[in-house]
Amino acid sequence: MIKALIIDDEPAAIKTLQLMLERYVPEIEDLRTTMDPAEGIYLLKSYQPQILFLDIQMPLMSGFDVLRQFPHLPFNIIFTTAHDEYAIQAIRFSALDFLLKPIDADELQMAVEKYMVKEVLQMSNHSLYNNFLHNISAQKKEDFKLALATSEGTFFFNPDQIIRLEGESNYTRFFFLEKRPMLTSKTLKEFEEILSPHGFVRIHKSHLVNKKHITNLSGDGILTMADQSKVEISRRRRAEVSDLLKSK
Repeated sequence: MIKALIIDDEPAAIKTLQLMLERYVPEIEDLRTTMDPAEGIYLLKSYQPQILFLDIQMPLMSGFDVLRQFPHLPFNIIFTTAHDEYAIQAIRFSALDFLLKPIDADELQMAVEKYMVKEVLQMSNHSLYNNFLHNISAQKKEDFKLALATSEGTFFFNPDQIIRLEGESNYTRFFFLEKRPMLTSKTLKEFEEILSPHGFVRIHKSHLVNKKHITNLSGDGILTMADQSKVEISRRRRAEVSDLLKSK
């Protein structure tokens, strides 16, 4: 049996999510709700749910303020939020789950399924949560640290440490300043969505580069990077990439 708690200041949002959970996620057999974040903190300590569905934007106390009361992670978080670019970037950098309102039933089911897998990986989950606390406390998005899960464990990097990314089917290889490359099991497209606001440019279907680490662009569309590696810009992207690099 899975116990869950919803904290959201909108009654309609709570009712909608409650009905969706009853219909699509029968694994959750014990569900409580509250519109009061302070009561939510009390319930997290006394009721001890395994999953918390948490709204971010609430009056008096935000969802992030609620989580700051828990320096250690005693539950799995699934954020439920309207679009908030800064907040969503902090969440995605930390490899935590979120659902955009209005919530999609398939995405809801997938988020709960990921929780059930994470139960086996609680130690990694704690490090992701600590990174999340760092990211929501960051003064600017440039201070975010990206969580990368690999076969050797989970590692955390500032975007400035990353020179480039190379897609390999459903995997992505990262190349860093002064660190050996790492392979992670997410697609290049997923990382493009996360890193584009941080100065990363898609130059080829298989390559994403950090503009800060480009040292030269040759006339035949070859980029030289800070580690002396060379990456070719695809022909159809050359004009677009050239314009982007002029604004570097």
